[in-house]
Amino acid sequence: MTSCSRVSWIALLWLALLLNACAQTRDVVLPSRGDLPSASYPPRNGALDARESQMARTAWQYFENNYQPATGMVNAVDGYPSTTMWDTASYLGGLVAARELGIVDKRGFDERISTLLKTLNSMELFRGQMPNKAYNTVTAQKVNYANQPGEIGFSALDVGRLLIWLKIIEERYPEHGNAIDRFLLRWDFSRAIDACGMLYGATLGPDKQVQYVQEGRLGYQDYGASGYQLWGFSTCMASRPEPYALVPIYCVDVPYDSRDPRELSQHNYVVSESYVLDGLELGWARATDRAAGTRPVVQRDTWMANFARRIYQAQENRFLATGILTARSEHQVDGDPYFVYDTVYTDGFAWNTITEKGAYVPQYAAISTKAAVGMWALWNSAYTDRLAEAIWGQYVPGKGYYEGVLENGKGPIKVFTANNNGIILEALMFKVEGRLLRFNEAAPQMGNRQPSLWERTLTNPFDADNAARNRPRMIARGASSCRAGTGAFGVASCSLSCSDCPTCQDDAPFILPAYSQCH
Repeated sequence: MTSCSRVSWIALLWLALLLNACAQTRDVVLPSRGDLPSASYPPRNGALDARESQMARTAWQYFENNYQPATGMVNAVDGYPSTTMWDTASYLGGLVAARELGIVDKRGFDERISTLLKTLNSMELFRGQMPNKAYNTVTAQKVNYANQPGEIGFSALDVGRLLIWLKIIEERYPEHGNAIDRFLLRWDFSRAIDACGMLYGATLGPDKQVQYVQEGRLGYQDYGASGYQLWGFSTCMASRPEPYALVPIYCVDVPYDSRDPRELSQHNYVVSESYVLDGLELGWARATDRAAGTRPVVQRDTWMANFARRIYQAQENRFLATGILTARSEHQVDGDPYFVYDTVYTDGFAWNTITEKGAYVPQYAAISTKAAVGMWALWNSAYTDRLAEAIWGQYVPGKGYYEGVLENGKGPIKVFTANNNGIILEALMFKVEGRLLRFNEAAPQMGNRQPSLWERTLTNPFDADNAARNRPRMIARGASSCRAGTGAFGVASCSLSCSDCPTCQDDAPFILPAYSQCH
């Protein structure tokens, strides 16, 4: 059995328990709450070394190659002129990282951001509501998944990731704030978020009628909801971990969404990506926690941090028990079915690799490059050192990094994507700066500065679109009381959601589950 080259005594104890007890008894008690080895691994921090700097430049090359100067958009997959809002957010993450790491200068950064925001402010929305699921990157037209003109609905989760990156940019580069605000004020949130803060996407049925369906499961749902929180929405139901259950995987009780995929036609994927992104961008803190948002450190006492550690640990333990390097996430493949969910757990099975339709495709299980680099940044451990060694060289000069390396030994997945290369750049920026969302401490607080366009609009009692478009209801600080508390903009936020929800309260306590016993 293969082992890490620099294994701590904690990991050795864990490995001994795994090999000598886990498969044989249900009575062995592992280290107590808080003693998962991953709880002791700090995030990486410091300047990039020569190899890491080269990785950043290589990843950025993908965006140079796939940039569309007429629209400011970037192809989601190398050479294919289509994108989604999720992939647009990944491009924005890569662009901000390239700027902060000195790969792109201020003029080039501003030109790219301004061109993209101009396009976002003029492109057609799905039924005049929210951004369509896909756009042609050359023309900025709404398209279907075959990149043909048309519309196919909207994704509340894709939009949520975009909202996070628009807030990061507005905080770091406030000169672009008005253009961002104008883009969001075009949206109609009425069908995207309900009175209890649950998120909904739109699809077209066989009869071309719009169907609005609850979107998201544990991990992705909560990450996407954070984007809405940053703009003043209460996302009570979407931001709670319930309903969830725990499944024992290599002596770790791994959390998964307990809603039955057979009844609701949504898979309950457990993958690294949503937890990695939440850690890199939000530090596993509540999105609107301004105290956490002024510091580079990650939170360790939130449920999101707790769940992230479990998902990391299950993957490290799999390696310790089997020698299989593991960094599971969704990823592209170079041929049919083109995209798979390569999971820690889904639909009743551990290490289940499936298509969107649920077909089992274990031949596409892989070390996801973006997951490996994200785990490397968030957990400084002997195991993530091994992951890094496995993926450092998986690139083509002048093109970017491959999606991943197949677990079956058949080599790399020879596909280049915006999501993969963007998250790589995010992770490298995190190593240098820590948490990527940093609220602008230098900006004067409400009352001492001119309110933003978003704030002025949402606090205007005579703007009928605020209610009609289901925007978060805000009032100037001190104007009256508001149960929902203080929003992210120096104004009090009376969201139209949870204040009217009888089944969910934003401040309801959540008791973290105890760490595992060996099963």
